[in-house]
Amino acid sequence: MMIAKTMKTPYYAVIFTSVRTEGDQGYEETADRMIELAKEQQGFSGVESARSELGITVSYWESLEAINSWKHNTEHQMAQKSGKSKWYSKYAVRICKVETDYFFEK
Repeated sequence: MMIAKTMKTPYYAVIFTSVRTEGDQGYEETADRMIELAKEQQGFSGVESARSELGITVSYWESLEAINSWKHNTEHQMAQKSGKSKWYSKYAVRICKVETDYFFEK
């Protein structure tokens, strides 16, 4: 498990919380592709993700403009449409400004 190495504060976090539908239907492949594509986006800093019954993915960005650019990426928009039509029964997106952070590691 990796904790994302983020930039100096302040920066932004996009929290994507979701409940999946049954079956993969190409989800894992697309999810992996979205992470690789996000890494190529200007202003992207890192991502953390966990899934059980509830999935939570947090991505970190240097600005609201970078987040908006990612939201409007054509390939990302196609994945969003597939998410609504076949992968998620519900989800929430929250965008937050990170003012302070601190870390611990043994």
